[in-house]
Amino acid sequence: MIHNFNAGPSILPKEVFEEASKSILNFNNTGLSILEIGHRTPLFEPVMQEARALVKELMSLDDEHEVLFLHGGATTQFMQVPMNLLNENEAAAYTDTGAWAGKAIKEAKLFGHVEVIGSSKEDKYTTIPKNINVPPTAAYLHITTNETIAGTQWHNLPYDCGVPLVADMSSDILSRQLDFNKFDLIYAGAQKNMGAAGVNLVVVNKNILGKVNRSIPTILDYRNHIKEGSMLNTPPVFAIYVVMLTLRWLKNKGGVVAIEKENDAKAKLFYETLDALPVFKTPVAVEDRSKMNAVFIIDNPELEKEFLEICKANGMVGIKGHRSVGGFRVSMYNALPIDSVIALTDLMKHFAQQHG
Repeated sequence: MIHNFNAGPSILPKEVFEEASKSILNFNNTGLSILEIGHRTPLFEPVMQEARALVKELMSLDDEHEVLFLHGGATTQFMQVPMNLLNENEAAAYTDTGAWAGKAIKEAKLFGHVEVIGSSKEDKYTTIPKNINVPPTAAYLHITTNETIAGTQWHNLPYDCGVPLVADMSSDILSRQLDFNKFDLIYAGAQKNMGAAGVNLVVVNKNILGKVNRSIPTILDYRNHIKEGSMLNTPPVFAIYVVMLTLRWLKNKGGVVAIEKENDAKAKLFYETLDALPVFKTPVAVEDRSKMNAVFIIDNPELEKEFLEICKANGMVGIKGHRSVGGFRVSMYNALPIDSVIALTDLMKHFAQQHG
């Protein structure tokens, strides 16, 4: 059995793979593949409509929030957000919580002033900044809700920051209950909790748009995508279809409420095991640990190599930490069964007994 702990692209539900594979050969008994149908046809339009409707339902979004499926992944949004929301003579507030937040900050500086109002850089990104003060004149506040490399996560969201709230939720989207209507813009790459790589979800409060004085290229203006229902140009048809199937799966499980309970149980089991085994250590502050991406280390490089080999021999993939930080990383996204976490923690206990 393979246990998939990859950080992204990552594990998806078996039911989704089965349905998607059928549709590659014969979509809805049409005799056509999902890969070859036109996007502006009665065949695909219901897919787009259902995917958008499921996002609205699962997030309990109000009528002011629009749902878009766009190209370019979350990385494009590092640029597209400030292009649409930040004038050159304005400042945007950002928090620096790790590699992904840093990339967002870098791109935003191309369009206006960026004020970093909270950073955990001095802590080597092992914490989430506390007691941030958002300037009331800021165009918006940007946060990265979960850092896949650093293994940290915002647990106390700055809902009432006084300015529009923007969030990169690529690695924890739909994994826990949040007041999604308190966010003015959310973006998330699909390839972790929501579907196949190749499409990006954007949820935007339409009332914050149209306030910059720059000319925005047609394809990068959110308003054009809203007007065209995410059909401004050819969308990534197959990726959106897989997202729709994954959202159906999540709804059938009981939605975000149900999946949060499962995710809490997986994280609790893993971290309790980690804390009980001295051979393993995690640099992340307890209160800021990510429930999606747990990072940890072994001080002895030889033991680290041995542990990775044992994991590989037992069908556990994606355990090695990001190349920029090393160590180990265990990604516990929505589709990961708790059986995989049980198998890993049992292996960790056995390893610790041998090297205690």
